[in-house]
This record gives sequence, structure tokens and C-alpha cells, in this order.
Amino acid sequence: MNHRTGTEVGVHFGLPHSPCLLARPVRTAGFSVTRLEWRLKGDASRLVSLPPDDAYFLMLYLNDAHHCDVAADGSESDIRRFRQGSACLVDLTHGACIRLFSDLDSLAFHLPRELFREVAEFSDAPKATGLRCRRGEDDAVMHNLGAALLPLFEEQGSSHAPVLQHIAIAICAHLLHAYGDLSGEPGSSTACLSVWQEKAAKDFMIDHFAIRFPMSAAASAVGVSGRKFIEGFKRVTGQTPQQWLMRYRIARAKQYLAECSLALEAIATRCGFTDQTDFTKTFRRVTGITPSAWQARWIPDAEDRAITATSANEGRSVSEP
Repeated sequence: MNHRTGTEVGVHFGLPHSPCLLARPVRTAGFSVTRLEWRLKGDASRLVSLPPDDAYFLMLYLNDAHHCDVAADGSESDIRRFRQGSACLVDLTHGACIRLFSDLDSLAFHLPRELFREVAEFSDAPKATGLRCRRGEDDAVMHNLGAALLPLFEEQGSSHAPVLQHIAIAICAHLLHAYGDLSGEPGSSTACLSVWQEKAAKDFMIDHFAIRFPMSAAASAVGVSGRKFIEGFKRVTGQTPQQWLMRYRIARAKQYLAECSLALEAIATRCGFTDQTDFTKTFRRVTGITPSAWQARWIPDAEDRAITATSANEGRSVSEP
């Protein structure tokens, strides 16, 4: 495993000494990930330009960030929020340019197209012709893979080369599975949402996941009719908005279950389910097991801690006047 500083990605962000991990996971194509930590320090913004390249650029946000896109003619899009744990995937064929309006704490990946071809041949990943660009995509898989990379930046030498190679292959395979370009399929370009409309829709649903709302409200946030929204969302994601929201609610419920500090009824309320019965039924339909069984499977002592917490609450209730 190569561990260097001063790589091109860091230079483009004005951070020439940023640590970078380099590898050749399959054959000759390279993989790089750079740890970017930049602070505004009183500056209003910073312009970042990436030159044209036969590659993709992936940004995984470790903290919330705000930036806008800058077009070739210098015009700037609206400033948008990119949530912690989300990812942006950009095709560098024509380069890319953004203006940062906040501190930046992220992992930046440089992924040549040839690397995806090698990974597709090496594994059972889809033989996609390319990847669909993403903007602020909530991606739990990338978040976990990024977390696995962070400790490697603290290591020196080549002892972790196999780990980096495996993670690099896993990242490329995931991107091919999740964002493989389906534009060659018949009718795939019909009634599709733009990448920004898709982001706006998902942002609206994430912001309101804890309450019940009509999908017409999400469609209004995107600026299209309800029917066009549902059809367009399904074409670009493979799921209806209702299915995507349900799976997001289940994912958030798993986070609450892992904390072992809330009753199922409280989790149901926080995640936008009608009641505990609705939560349990939906969770079982999606995962195949009940919330309690999932918690016990992944957290062995969850039941004991739940009993302890219940006893403590009962004790407090007795002692209160």
C-alpha cells in the first residue's frame, strides 16, 4: 500500500499535503482516496476545479458541507447542503468545478474508468457502460466502507495493502451495482428526474421521514406533477418514492434499535410509523424478522440491557412523588 501526501486531488483543493492512499486493486488501473480537511478561516468561499479525466470523482462527506456547482461559463447553481454520510459521484470527462461555502471534511476518491472495467471482469459486478452521477446520495454502504478506510490513514508502510485492495474492489463493485448506467435500456430516458430533482425529493423525504405526509408534497418540492414524480423517481432509483421512504425509515429504526435506549413504541413514532404494530409489521416484511429479533441478533446483550433500563425506569417512577 502506498501512503503519500501532495497528490493531485489534494492540490486541486488547495491541500497539497493531504494524506492519500494509493493502490492497484486488480491489474494496472490505480485507485486513490485522499483525506480532505479544509477550514474556511474567514474566507467567504473557495473555488475548486478538477481537470478533464477519463475517470470518476467520488466525494464522501464525513460532516455536513455546503457548495454549489460552477458551469463552464462561470454561472453558479444554488448552494446546496450535502449531509454527513452522503456521497457525490461526478464524471470527470469534461472536468468539474464547485465553490465551497463551508468547512470540508471528506474522503475524495479518484476512480479511473479502466478500474471499473477491471473490477467487472474480476468479480460478478455488472458490466455497466458507465455510472450515473449522484448528488448528495445517502449511501450507507459507502459510509461504512469509508469508515473502514479511515484507520489506514494512520498507518505507515505496506502491511495493510491487502485490506486497501479489498476495500477498493468492494467500493467499485458497489458503485457498479448501485449506480450502473442504465441509459442503454429502452425508454430509460423517458420521464426521468434530473439528478438535482432526485436529490431534492430525497432531501424532502429525509427531512420529513418522522411524520406522515402525502407524496404530492414531495412532488411539489421537486416541481413536477405527482404522476411524473412517481414514474421519474422509479426510473432513476428502481423504487417508488413510497418504497424508498419505507426503507429509509427502516434504516433509521435500525440505528435507534442499536442504541438500546428506546422502547419500540418510541422508535415507531420517531420513524414515522402509525404505531408499534405498523412498525413491527413493516420491519418484518422488509427484513424478514421482527425489530426485537433483529436487535437481539446484532446486539447479544440487548435484551438484558432493555430489562435493566425498564427496571430503572420503574424504580424512578416509584420514588417520584
